[in-house]
Amino acid sequence: MSGSSKTGNVVPRDTLWVSELNHREGVERKIAAKSVKFYDTTLRDGEQSVGVVLTPQQKLEIARALDDLGVGRIESGFPRVSADDAEAFGLIAKAGLKAEIWGFGRAAKADVDELLRLGARATVIETPTSAIKLKAYGLSAEEAKRRAAEAIGYARKNGVKVAFFSVDGTRTELKILQDFYKSALDAGAEELVVVDTIGACGPEAVEFLVRQVREWVGRQVPLHFHGHNDFGLATACAIAAVRGGAEWIQGTINGMGERAGNADLGEVAMALGGLYGVPVELNLKKIREVSALVRRAAGYELEPWKPVVGQNLFMRESGAVASQFHIPEAIEPYSAELVGATRTIVLGKKSGIDSIAIKANELGIPLTTEQQQAVLAVVKRTGTEKRGLVNDDEFREICTRLQQPV
Repeated sequence: MSGSSKTGNVVPRDTLWVSELNHREGVERKIAAKSVKFYDTTLRDGEQSVGVVLTPQQKLEIARALDDLGVGRIESGFPRVSADDAEAFGLIAKAGLKAEIWGFGRAAKADVDELLRLGARATVIETPTSAIKLKAYGLSAEEAKRRAAEAIGYARKNGVKVAFFSVDGTRTELKILQDFYKSALDAGAEELVVVDTIGACGPEAVEFLVRQVREWVGRQVPLHFHGHNDFGLATACAIAAVRGGAEWIQGTINGMGERAGNADLGEVAMALGGLYGVPVELNLKKIREVSALVRRAAGYELEPWKPVVGQNLFMRESGAVASQFHIPEAIEPYSAELVGATRTIVLGKKSGIDSIAIKANELGIPLTTEQQQAVLAVVKRTGTEKRGLVNDDEFREICTRLQQPV
């Protein structure tokens, strides 16, 4: 089944507690009410994170999870530059997934030949387009354009669908970028990728550029946006790209990737669905599960406060916040169930009397009002001395000790 044939999921309004300002007249209209599709490059661009190596079997496991998540297209690697990538591509291509399986190659016949050997039916073909990148590669714009056209034509002649990927497109002179895109389309490319290779654009610039490309090529050519997070704006830029007319967002799970990483698909989907009401082709209930799988396979930790998948999002230590714990919408912008999370109270230096009452009730420990106050004092002292949280076993021991007659 083609990843582009699915319909998007609308985030239920009763799971959202966001500002009504998001829905004032003129705001929602900025993004067309169509579904946004996701092209995952965790297995290629994500693996380019420093020190990350994924085995072919790990890539297959991640690809299955991405498919279950609802990702429309999975970029399975860069087969020409790695035997492991070639093996992974073969495994994933034969796994019977619903998602489209895409390859990645440079504007070189040898790269396309390797994709053909593996039976690829679709691929990205890249070439540098900016003056600084062309200089770095020792290429003229005309030579790069010629190579791209030849590789695209060769792939299309052999029945492979092509999306043209303009490396450092956001730092390319507009007229030159337009010429590259026209040449790629003339050679047979069916889709185009607007690429912010080093995260050099703000959201307004991305929206302008995507809108400009849309004007150049018309409504019939599918547009992708591929952005990086060097200024912490990859999610905002992806949303701006959708506002400008992109229907495919390329990114990774957890935002992993070179330097500051790529656009985080979970964050983009949550923002589009939760703040803009745009249908998204992603099952957000499974995003934390997939996030954890990728994190374990890649061997890195996430910031606990990371949006959508961070462990702290629905975990409350502050006593002032715990007093409102029974009213989720008072302390959270969206339901924990929406992203498959569980709400919890944890104890430590910042706990309050409500924290103690909730935790005691959760663990089935009866405490009088006087005992709660005594337990709170010990919990706060223990958390301060530990410089961390008081776990459930420690809490039980504190309660048992203070419940004993003097």
